[in-house]
Parts: sequence; structure tokens; C-alpha cells
Amino acid sequence: MSNYCFSIHALSMAQERDISHEWIRKTIEDPDYTELREDGTMHYVSAIPERKGKFLRVIVNPSVHPQRIITVFFDRRVRK
Repeated sequence: MSNYCFSIHALSMAQERDISHEWIRKTIEDPDYTELREDGTMHYVSAIPERKGKFLRVIVNPSVHPQRIITVFFDRRVRK
């Protein structure tokens, strides 16, 4: 994950929401699916078995180097 850096917000949200950096790494490297949004952000989404299959969404700004992880959260809108 050396091509990525965390925003202060993403680090804070990961800690507050008890989201491990390993889950974030796995979601970016092997997502269930991705979405490229109109604002240019890339959304990586994966189910996290350790959280009863809740879906983790990792939002990344791919236009900067290293790519910046903007925020992370469990997305209640995603359904299996």
C-alpha cells in the first residue's frame, strides 16, 4: 500500500470506527467492486467477514501521488 497515504480525516475515522489498516489495504487491493465517481474519486467496497459482512467503503483521490485515502466507513446503503 506504499502508493497510498492517509488524510488526517481518514486516520481519525479509521480509529473512531475501529477499522483496521489491514481491512483498508485488503479493500483497496482486492475490492468486491469499485466505483469511479463524477468528482474523480475512486470508491473501493468490500465485505468484512470479521464485521458480520458489513461493507467497508474506502474513498481515494487517485489524482495525487501518492494517492490519498480521503475517508473510510461501513456503508449501510450497500446490500449483498
